[in-house]
Amino acid sequence: MGIFLIIMGVFMVSKPSLFWLLFESWKSNDATEPSSWYIWSTVFGGIITTIVGISCIIVAYL
Repeated sequence: MGIFLIIMGVFMVSKPSLFWLLFESWKSNDATEPSSWYIWSTVFGGIITTIVGISCIIVAYL
């Protein structure tokens, strides 16, 4: 579980526009590009997800 969270978190941080294209663009009426707020919140969520993934791995080995 931790490895999956780390992979998703790094993906969200490194490619927020691609993340939007894959998971959110179909919900948009114009579907041209993500807003700056969406990119910021996706990067922030990716950082938190990566931290949680690392924490899961650390706790598993304690």
